[in-house]
Amino acid sequence: MTEFTKRTVSPFRFDIVGSFLRPKELKEARAKFQAGQISREKLTAVEDQAIIDLIKKEEAAGLHAVTDGEFRRSWWHLDFIWGLQGIERSQAKAGYGFHDETTRAETAKVVGKVSGENHPFVNHFKFTRDHVSEGTQVKQTIPSPAQAFFEFLRPENIPSVNEHYSSFEAFAADLVTAYRQVIADLYAAGCRTLQLDDCTWSTYADFAQHPEHIQTAGFDVQQLAKLEEQSVELNNAVITAQPADLTINTHDCRGNYHSTWAATGGYGPVADPLFTKEDVTGFYLEYDTDRAGGFEPLSKVPDDKYVVLGLVTSKSGKLEDREAVIKRIHEAAKFHPLDKLCLSPQCGFASTEEGNILTEEQQWAKIALIKDIAEEVWG
Repeated sequence: MTEFTKRTVSPFRFDIVGSFLRPKELKEARAKFQAGQISREKLTAVEDQAIIDLIKKEEAAGLHAVTDGEFRRSWWHLDFIWGLQGIERSQAKAGYGFHDETTRAETAKVVGKVSGENHPFVNHFKFTRDHVSEGTQVKQTIPSPAQAFFEFLRPENIPSVNEHYSSFEAFAADLVTAYRQVIADLYAAGCRTLQLDDCTWSTYADFAQHPEHIQTAGFDVQQLAKLEEQSVELNNAVITAQPADLTINTHDCRGNYHSTWAATGGYGPVADPLFTKEDVTGFYLEYDTDRAGGFEPLSKVPDDKYVVLGLVTSKSGKLEDREAVIKRIHEAAKFHPLDKLCLSPQCGFASTEEGNILTEEQQWAKIALIKDIAEEVWG
């Protein structure tokens, strides 16, 4: 029988991406807060209890690294960006376009020099840290620096950058410094597992296979040729020279909003530089549908890095066929060592507060299936 490396740090053989369906009580409290019917303190109290309940469920499910479900956020990425100094929440001209619908129209604008002091996510982490059992790790998820930078390439946001910076290079430098400040504060609070969520790569892959989408998105081909390298440089500038015991992974998917998606296309066009140059420990990758393409690009992932296969969808409550998932894991192992593979959902269950279209019972059944499969494959 093959002996596999025992995982004691992230990524784990049986893992999650991060977000969970918001419970009814939390959704109702948030709606009341937005309507001015309850105070921020009352909303926070509801969030606190919902997170405590979630942690208990995560631990009962056998997860080695838990999250707060992103229960204090409306968006997987914008809430973090809004938490940086020098950036404010703003209305967008249009929401993000998904396959079947469009999101709420929100974005961010630069209102001053960007920095990372006193980010609210640090206290969010501390709360989760203080409520896990001994031996349970806490995973903190944040959007990648490249994802944050990409938000300000939206035509409507460019003027706010130009108002406060002489160039986008200067803005990017401050953004990196801000990220490093937040990460240093998280580390000081005890964070040892950080995940950089990143949809920029699926956008680039989509553009490579659907050139007509480039102009629609407001870019030009010459600009896009530089964006991939720039994304790796931004992310690595934040990852490099971090403490040796801080594990940094990344999650790359094709959009996850109310059970629909934003991009299509395999990892081939972005495997170099994403897999070859980004200095993370592991890649959490979407692989639940044909839109993700084949496993061949995994041959570009260095043998010392981990790949977490997102073979179980978070977009539907229908439970996957167990044997079919196991078969796909072994197919992926033809291109990357089985000992360096893990299993998770393809994304979170609620990348925004709306959540995907499935029940909490179905959500936990998916996690139980992943655990069962991982135990069979890796022991």
